[in-house]
Amino acid sequence: MKAILPFSANRVTQPIDDEEFSNLVGDIYDAALDQSLWVSVLEKCVGFVGGCGAALFFKNAATNGGDTYFYTGITPYFRKLYFDQYVMLDPATTGHFFADVEQPIAIEDCISYDEFLETRFYREWARPQGLVDFVSTVLDKSDTNVAMFGVFRHERDGLADEGARRRMALIAPHIRRSVMIGRLIELKHTESTAFEVLDGLSAGIFLVNGDGSVIHANLAGNNMLGNGNLLRSNGGRLTVEDARVAQSMREGFAAADAGDVALGSKAVTLPLTSTTGERYVGHLLPLNSGKRRDTGIGYGAAAALFVRKAALQTPSAPEVIAKTFNLTPTELRVLLAIVEVGGVPEVAAALGIAVTTVKSHLGRLFEKTGVTRQAELVKLVAGYSTPLA
Repeated sequence: MKAILPFSANRVTQPIDDEEFSNLVGDIYDAALDQSLWVSVLEKCVGFVGGCGAALFFKNAATNGGDTYFYTGITPYFRKLYFDQYVMLDPATTGHFFADVEQPIAIEDCISYDEFLETRFYREWARPQGLVDFVSTVLDKSDTNVAMFGVFRHERDGLADEGARRRMALIAPHIRRSVMIGRLIELKHTESTAFEVLDGLSAGIFLVNGDGSVIHANLAGNNMLGNGNLLRSNGGRLTVEDARVAQSMREGFAAADAGDVALGSKAVTLPLTSTTGERYVGHLLPLNSGKRRDTGIGYGAAAALFVRKAALQTPSAPEVIAKTFNLTPTELRVLLAIVEVGGVPEVAAALGIAVTTVKSHLGRLFEKTGVTRQAELVKLVAGYSTPLA
C-alpha cells in the first residue's frame, strides 16, 4: 500500500486527493486487524488533518483520569503528565464528554481562546510544547468514559481551521469503525489468522461478497440468521426487513467490493432493530486490500459485517443540565466545580483559571438558570441527579 507523506500546512487547504484518501482509509481498516499498525496510521492522520501529533485515548470522569491507547508526536513525559495532573485542568475535557460522536471539536468550541491562554493548563502543559490547539472527535462514550481521537496543532500549524475540521470529519467514521471492530476481535498479538477466532466471539460476523451473498458466518451469526428476528437470508443474500437499512447494506457491500475509494464516501454503520425491539449496530469492514485481503482471501469475501447489540446510552445528569439551560462547556465545568469544590476562589484554583473568570461564568449561570445564589445552583444539580426528579 502506498505510503501517505505528511501534508504541509498549505497543502491541507487544497482539494483532497481520492487515491491518497483511499490509501489512508485502507490503512485505518488494516489497523482493526493488526493493532501494531496504529502508530503508523496516526502519523498519517497527522499529515492528512494537519498537525504535529495525534492520539487515541480515553478519559474517565469517575477517576478524573484516563490514558492513551496509541499516540505519536507527544513525548512520554508530557503524555504521563497530562493524565497524572492536567486532564481535569484541561478546559476541553467537559466539551469532550458532551460532544456528539464523530463531531470535530477544537479548543474554541469549548472555551474562548483568550480565556484558554489564561489557564494553568495552557501555561504549564500546552505552551511548553508549542501546542496551540487540539482538533478531536468522540469515538464512543458512556456516563463515565469517553473514547477519542485527536490531532495536536503546533504554533507552526496555527489554530484548527475549516479545512482541518473537514478532514477530521472525513476520517472520524472510519477510525471509529476500525476501533470498534478491533475491540470486538480483541486480536492483540497472536500467531493465528485473525478470523480463526470467529466462533469464539459474541458478535455476529458475516463474510459476504459484493452482492451480499453470505460466504461464511460465525456461530453467533448463524444463530442470528436462525432466529430470523434481526437478519435473514434472502436467496443466500444477507438482508433486513427495514427497506432503508437494507438499501444501505447493499450499497455498502457493493462499495466494499469496488475498493476503498468507493467506500471512502460511505461510512457504513448500520442501525438494526430486531422484531422484538432490541437494538443492534452493524460495522462493515472491507476486505479488498492490505492485511484485510489476506484475511478474507480464503473465503473470496469482499467484506465482513460485524453485528453486536447496541449498548443503552442515556444522557448523564450533567449532559441533561447543559442541554436544558443551554450551557457552554465552560459554564457547565464551572457549575460542576461549584458543586464539588465550593466557593469562587477554590473553583478558580481547582480549574486553573482567574477568579474574575469564574465570577463572569457564575453570573451567566445565574442568568441562564434563573437562580441567584450558589446554594441554589447546588440544589439544582442535586435535583437532576436523583432518579425521582
